[in-house]
Amino acid sequence: MATEASAKVIDGKSVAKQIRDEVTAEVSRMKDAIGVIPGLAVILVGDRKDSATYVRNKKKASESVGINSFEVCLPEDSTEQEVLKFISDFNDDPSVHGILVQLPLPSHMNEQNILNAVSIEKDVDGFHPLNIGRLAMRGREPLFVPCTPKGCIELLHRYGIGIKGKRAVVIGRSNIVGMPAALLLQREDATVSIVHSRTKNPEEFTRQADIIISAVGQPNMVRGSWIKPGAVIIDVGINPVEDTKSPRGYRLVGDVCYEEACKIASAITPVPGGVGPMTIAMLLSNTLISAKRIHNFQ
Repeated sequence: MATEASAKVIDGKSVAKQIRDEVTAEVSRMKDAIGVIPGLAVILVGDRKDSATYVRNKKKASESVGINSFEVCLPEDSTEQEVLKFISDFNDDPSVHGILVQLPLPSHMNEQNILNAVSIEKDVDGFHPLNIGRLAMRGREPLFVPCTPKGCIELLHRYGIGIKGKRAVVIGRSNIVGMPAALLLQREDATVSIVHSRTKNPEEFTRQADIIISAVGQPNMVRGSWIKPGAVIIDVGINPVEDTKSPRGYRLVGDVCYEEACKIASAITPVPGGVGPMTIAMLLSNTLISAKRIHNFQ
């Protein structure tokens, strides 16, 4: 067994840049042809530092590709009614083609009510139950696929990694990543298992996998011994761990123990710089797709 890193690094940062460049070109082509600029509205409730950072990054990324961004920041103690009013206004606003509600919402709000209020035509996050339902059904097409799992599959495609007929294991079953990732892999004709917190001996499943997508939020949970030699690993986890040497007092690590995995896998995404940048790139891509569909622009 090789002891030096032998895995190819799947560079999400550079693929995301490529996608952003493609979106930039299409946004400008659309503007020149029909005078329409795609618009993305983001609603942030409360003052979570991480959420505010994500929203700021989304705004910056939108502007960098020429997409108009609309931002609403509401205080923590806003009512559900107030949030629904903004959603309703954006639903009716023809200059907005995508609406995103930054999660998590404050605990006094019913997340389900709020997400269901977003018009399915503008649900660029792909969280509307109709979009998820269509994703799950053969022969149906969702209007949008959730950004993070879509980014995971896009990385596999752009690195020429075959999915058809492969054994894939998804670790985690969240509505946002794990479950739609499993549905997407299944659409690509992989044989899919989902491993979660109630799974007994998860490593017995992962050791069989040609492709592992991990989205659990447990730092370094997936060890080298869990991985079949030559497997491909997509690590969605972004976990802060204490690090006294780092200026911030912490560093970010994935769900997968990178030092061990990179000696056994054939390809792996780093953390940071792997899936993270892809999520925002897919959001921009979904917003463009939405504007094109609404305006019937090919």
